[in-house]
Amino acid sequence: MARVSQEHLDARRRQILDGAARCFARNGFHATSMQDVLKEVNLSAGAVYRYFSGKDELIAAIVTEVLGGVREAFEDAARHTPPPMPDVLVGLVMTQVLGLGGPGKHGLTWEGEASFPRLMVQVWTETLRDSELSALLREGFGAVRDAWVKVVEGYQEAGVMRADVPAEHVARTLIAAAQGFAAQQALFGTAPVEVLQDGLRGLMSVGASG
Repeated sequence: MARVSQEHLDARRRQILDGAARCFARNGFHATSMQDVLKEVNLSAGAVYRYFSGKDELIAAIVTEVLGGVREAFEDAARHTPPPMPDVLVGLVMTQVLGLGGPGKHGLTWEGEASFPRLMVQVWTETLRDSELSALLREGFGAVRDAWVKVVEGYQEAGVMRADVPAEHVARTLIAAAQGFAAQQALFGTAPVEVLQDGLRGLMSVGASG
């Protein structure tokens, strides 16, 4: 019974987070009230507040979850020798984050499109006024960067990437490419992940013959 009860609690929390993410993607953080979230998830105030005290906690939970998922994906890749090439790895992670690989904990959608890009841009803006969210984002970014550094070091140790460039510089550049692609999705409309993969593949081929 305890296991079933925990599954029920986890499912309820998932329901609330997904509903809040849809509201935030649709109307933005400031225009969304907790009443909007209650209506979206069709739950009572007591049921929702059992998990989250308000919008700030909801936003923090969504940010923590997505960044944690990205970090885990790169950490898993770092265990391979060598890790999957950057175009393959970034494609896999972006597919997971954008929810394009089927239902999953990061498959947040709004009007049939991924919520993550719209949420990401809003979170960036929100960090300019919210020091706690800014600290959370910095911590999450640091963890993702560290995971990427391990991936890059794996490339270098396997001899598939030049070793005279600092691994952190490569990691930050690859993160920037993924962030920029997500920002373009939010601002200019959706594009398949293959666009990003093709771009990385093209850059990786610079200087290669044939």
